[in-house]
Amino acid sequence: MTEQTALPEDFDRPLAGLKVLELSQIMAGPVCGVLLSDMGADVIKVERFPGGDDARGYQRPGDLGLSPAFVMINRGKRSVALDLRTAEGRAALLRMVAQVDVVTENFRVGTMERLGLGHEVLLRANPRLIYAAISGYGRTGPLAEQGGFDLILQAFSGLISVTGEEGRAGVKPGISVADVNAGILAALGVLAAYIRRLRTGQGGRVDTSLLQACMQQTYWFAAAYFSKGIVAKPMGTAHPLIAPYQTYACADGAIAIGGGNQANWVRIAATLGHPEWTQDERFVSGAARLANRRELEALINTALRTESVAYWTQALAQSGVPVGPVQDVGQALSHPQTRAVGMVIDNHDTRAGLDQAVGCPLHFDGVSPARTGPAPLIGEHTFEVLSEFGFDEAEVQGLVDAQAVAGPQASASVG
Repeated sequence: MTEQTALPEDFDRPLAGLKVLELSQIMAGPVCGVLLSDMGADVIKVERFPGGDDARGYQRPGDLGLSPAFVMINRGKRSVALDLRTAEGRAALLRMVAQVDVVTENFRVGTMERLGLGHEVLLRANPRLIYAAISGYGRTGPLAEQGGFDLILQAFSGLISVTGEEGRAGVKPGISVADVNAGILAALGVLAAYIRRLRTGQGGRVDTSLLQACMQQTYWFAAAYFSKGIVAKPMGTAHPLIAPYQTYACADGAIAIGGGNQANWVRIAATLGHPEWTQDERFVSGAARLANRRELEALINTALRTESVAYWTQALAQSGVPVGPVQDVGQALSHPQTRAVGMVIDNHDTRAGLDQAVGCPLHFDGVSPARTGPAPLIGEHTFEVLSEFGFDEAEVQGLVDAQAVAGPQASASVG
């Protein structure tokens, strides 16, 4: 955060006053940006023109206006359309870099260097700068310069190989694990670097990658491999170390049950009307239940199919067993608990036809800091932001004449 005596407008947010230039696009970098924005940072997207962030084109048939996918992780940000292929555009960026706290980018390794804007150059322009980069495979090693995408790194890291139904080929997890987790890790790195800067006055570079974001998810699989050479395979919803701990079929749907310890196992057996299971040598201990997981699953499914999801959810919860219905995304987004914790917020964006958004997953002093507001058109805030950074009218016009920047009128047709 730039040190200042005047309180910023949203001083109640923990990162209020922090200025971020987001050169990132699509998902991983913008996830980092939306988290920093929710916590109070002023996040300015620096986009190429025409076209802008590639995620602007991620639309389903029938989508009108701004892409809902783009809007979801770019709400409340501002956009500057800047052509970094021009000398004037690069000079303008360096002038902005000298006045901000953070730059994020998720280009292929070497891209910024080829533009003459590598982290060394940016840190010379601003020694207090925190430069956060997200790559595909990391900055070192034989694959460092190879491009990476969420699907590719989920495959490379082994995540696909452990996801899916038992006995079948692995499948991609339905969520963008690599992208989202890389964005979270980058935001964590920015905060750690900011704390260091408060202590030392120096900025520095933060690096993470889609590969690291995926490999971080394999803690327990890695433990099995390093200790016993076990190569994990898909297990459906079951757990490699705990049973019962998976989804089961009821009369009208499915529920997830977490028998994470012996006390919960005793409660499960009693609630399902089979206390004798706890004395069965096949299920008497956690290791025994794990070894006989298929037999246990069959018995539990038989018991649960006698009643509805609602019945068993209530009965097990009343017994103190961790339990929840298997919901679809719509049911989860519509549940009152989801809104109660601020993960669904009201955010009217007429340009995308949306009235709600996914909120901030953090609360501070009991309050969600989620920043509302529409996602920007390409270059919507170009002239406003340049003025804030000290560019006068003649300088801005010079950038326009050099085709180094574009404003909202020039880029609206591709926004």
